[in-house]
Amino acid sequence: MTASTTDTPAARAPRAGMLRLVPGVLAPPRLEPLAPGEPPPRTGLRSGFTDLSALDRTTPDPGYFGPDSVSWRVHHDPATVLGGIRALILQSLQPEVMLAFHRITATRDDPWGRLSRTGGYVNAITYGTRAEADAASGRVRRVHGALGLDRPEWLLWVHCGAVDSWLDAHRRSGAPMTDAEADRYVDEQVEAARLVGCTVADVPRSRTELADYLTAVRPHLDVLPETRESVRDLLWPPMERRVELMTPARPAWTSFAVIGFGMLPRWARRMFALPGLPTTDLGAALAARSVRTALVAVPEERRTNPHLAAARQRLAHA
Repeated sequence: MTASTTDTPAARAPRAGMLRLVPGVLAPPRLEPLAPGEPPPRTGLRSGFTDLSALDRTTPDPGYFGPDSVSWRVHHDPATVLGGIRALILQSLQPEVMLAFHRITATRDDPWGRLSRTGGYVNAITYGTRAEADAASGRVRRVHGALGLDRPEWLLWVHCGAVDSWLDAHRRSGAPMTDAEADRYVDEQVEAARLVGCTVADVPRSRTELADYLTAVRPHLDVLPETRESVRDLLWPPMERRVELMTPARPAWTSFAVIGFGMLPRWARRMFALPGLPTTDLGAALAARSVRTALVAVPEERRTNPHLAAARQRLAHA
């Protein structure tokens, strides 16, 4: 579900049948085939960045979750990076979802833009006002509808994969959380599932229900060639040459991706013909703790996303 492993014009040349998303101003987005030789759109990492000045910083609205929620704490924790990678790999095991993603150009050829926009959306519904969350989720639902990705069972799978991964990464990386708080987080995220279009009655509300759901869907999961391609691209995504050579971005990202892969459930790792051993779980957990310890040391102001900063200003006014 990410981009190809190389970043050359030849690698970006569209394959037959590939589509592009054409945004509409007054109408919903539409899909058009790429013209011969037309490169797929590339939006880059900043496509998901929202300037603080564009956000509501005065309305005394805590949004759908609020500062006392477990969701605020989990989504601001550095472990969400590892959880997000784990989620992408886990979600790719659903064949129908994988193939649906694979036919859409931008999700593969613009991986950094996709990750950035996903992060921006999660921050908007977590920390934004209800109006901002409704607007963000409305845009996502329109795009999902235009792309044919709005089947309730697909949305539920993606939601559960994300919630399970964020929760698993948070706890195994050493962030403090009780079992009751973990259940509360799963229950809070039902609101996020509703916003994206899931059938609320089907959404798990506790760790037990979430585990039961994953057990129930396991017989329907598989590793397709497209799945392996997606995971390879996630482990080694394209980077600008200057970034790759002049910064630690490449080894840092690969380390995060390998840790995220190691944090998959044992049964999921076995599907990739990799060890599903307890020692792998232990090694991934220790590595995750090291990563989180290093990232928590980064000054708070440099780790705070604009949506959280705006929320803090709003509630300070209140």
